[in-house]
Amino acid sequence: MTIGAATGEPKPSSAASPSTTAHPSSFWGLLLGSIGVVYGDIGTSPLYAFKESIAHVGVLDDGMAATRGEVIGVISLIFWALMIIVTLKYVLLLMRLDNRGEGGTLALMALAQKALGRRTPYIVAMGMCGAALFYGDAILTPAVSVLSAVEGLREVPGLGGAEIAGGRAPGPIDPFILPIAAGILIGLFAWQSRGTGKIGALFGPICLVWFLVLGGLGLMHLADDPGIFLALNPVHAVGFMVQHGGIGFVVLGSVFLAVTGAEALYADMGHFGRKPINAAWVWLILPCLMLNYFGQGAMVLKDPSAMSNPFFRMAPNSEAVRLGLVVLATAATVIASQAVITGAFSLTQQAIQLGLLPRLEIRHTSSSHMGQIYMPQINWLLMIGVLVLAFGFKTSSNLTEAYGVSVIGAMITSSALAFVAIWRLWKWPLWRVTALVAPFILIELVFLASNLLKLFDGGWIPLSLALCLMVLMWTWVRGSSLLAEQTKRNEPLEKLFETLAQKPPYKVPGTAIFLTADSTAAPAALMHSLKHNKVLHEKIIILTVRTIQSPRVDDAERVTIAPVTDGVSRVTLTFGFMETPNVVKALSCPAARSQGVKLEVMKTSFFLSRRTVLPSAQSGMPLWQDHLFIFLTRNATNATDFFHIPSGRAVELGNQVIV
Repeated sequence: MTIGAATGEPKPSSAASPSTTAHPSSFWGLLLGSIGVVYGDIGTSPLYAFKESIAHVGVLDDGMAATRGEVIGVISLIFWALMIIVTLKYVLLLMRLDNRGEGGTLALMALAQKALGRRTPYIVAMGMCGAALFYGDAILTPAVSVLSAVEGLREVPGLGGAEIAGGRAPGPIDPFILPIAAGILIGLFAWQSRGTGKIGALFGPICLVWFLVLGGLGLMHLADDPGIFLALNPVHAVGFMVQHGGIGFVVLGSVFLAVTGAEALYADMGHFGRKPINAAWVWLILPCLMLNYFGQGAMVLKDPSAMSNPFFRMAPNSEAVRLGLVVLATAATVIASQAVITGAFSLTQQAIQLGLLPRLEIRHTSSSHMGQIYMPQINWLLMIGVLVLAFGFKTSSNLTEAYGVSVIGAMITSSALAFVAIWRLWKWPLWRVTALVAPFILIELVFLASNLLKLFDGGWIPLSLALCLMVLMWTWVRGSSLLAEQTKRNEPLEKLFETLAQKPPYKVPGTAIFLTADSTAAPAALMHSLKHNKVLHEKIIILTVRTIQSPRVDDAERVTIAPVTDGVSRVTLTFGFMETPNVVKALSCPAARSQGVKLEVMKTSFFLSRRTVLPSAQSGMPLWQDHLFIFLTRNATNATDFFHIPSGRAVELGNQVIV
């Protein structure tokens, strides 16, 4: 390997997101793809959102059927929640706050840090909080959505029990509901290792049919009671809350189920682009959702007994029709679950690149689509969590008591991060930013208060998971910082080679690449090689891999080279937080070759330092956190595999470090 002249620092890439080019180039292709991936979660909300909201009203009214005003009030709350939170906040505001075309909590955190010009603990803490809360959603969404779809079998004639006051009696299908749902979920997680390319092509068309069916079912029942259109007036939503006082907060927690999945609009922006996602929402998703919700409300006004399961009761009472609707609903919920699972993979990859989590195994399931990845540890942990919740709560109604707390928490963190980004990037005065963002935060705080009423009925589960993940993230960030301070105590690189120049060791042919996090200090692997082997290679590369606050870096700006002394160079490889670092590929790219880098893998040795971390009461962290950090380091993926270094050319040298 030879090194040419040094270059300047890389500039942020202005290239389009590679993941964007992985999708069909036409606007309509991107729009269809967004329908399947982006809107899967929010598109399955009609299965349970209105049912749970109106059921609470019936319980609070001592078992009596909800009154006309209460039905209209609940539908009005759902409509305005969708308009304010999804349309105004996400579609019109957050979608304009992209980080080089990418969205999501961590992309917004990186954008806020770039706007401030530094990495502040408050911004990092908000990013960690939002990311941790997302995982609560990731284990709840598959369990809630799949169970709610399979429970539709109870409404199929011959499978469900006889109708009784307030619903149906147990039927022959009831004992099989949970096993069927569990089987579907296990199959979904087992499929992940094969990649989503083949089934992903079906997501858009299936979800398009699903939304058209949602709208069609709603249209069938609007004539049941046209008075349901009074719900368009926000006075009925406000009146419901005022009339019911504190009791209204209980209903509001279930109303919020209608907007779960809104974060996906922003998180998946980099895959499809802002315009296709927004167009799909305005012209298809929102109209079909509202037709369905208004249709459910009109049907319940005409027939209060339909409150037990209004969505499936909208379909004609035919075995074939309702069974077909259950199959379609199950397919839609599987797609919604798939979107959450792949979102968890993507979020974890970003967190690793941003230094919030230890290295984990990342497998690429497609050679042409770089965004298709599989993370086995995350996949199986999610599956265990989903199954525990499904068997623990047994029904979708019970699960909705735990649903929503983590979602609204993530929404509040995105609003707080958006405040910083708008203030510093758009150069708005504080009063103007406050006037824009504060109403969203206020409304979300109201939803948070209502969801916290579910705390002891299951809401503590996603919050506990988020708290544990935040402790893990903070431990990793703090421990990594202490390790970096240890590295800085090593001898400066230039001083080491000045000393070696006076009494040079024996030179051996070939190239040695020493990986280090701090390019200014002598790598531990280099020091140990000198100490034990007493030799140096003819060409030495001090290699640093760094991640910047942009999602991707153009290949032309990937490599930075600076000479240290004769035969010794410092090379920096720069990656975005959504990229998987591949050292060999980066050193072989055209930009690297144009600077004189000629990588001959079979004549190059990669030296890495494997550190054994030892606990210490004086480390700067509590002893329990020391042990947790040591556990994380021991279970992190090997650096050789993570950086895609050929195992046959890697040499690991160990040393002990006290943190």
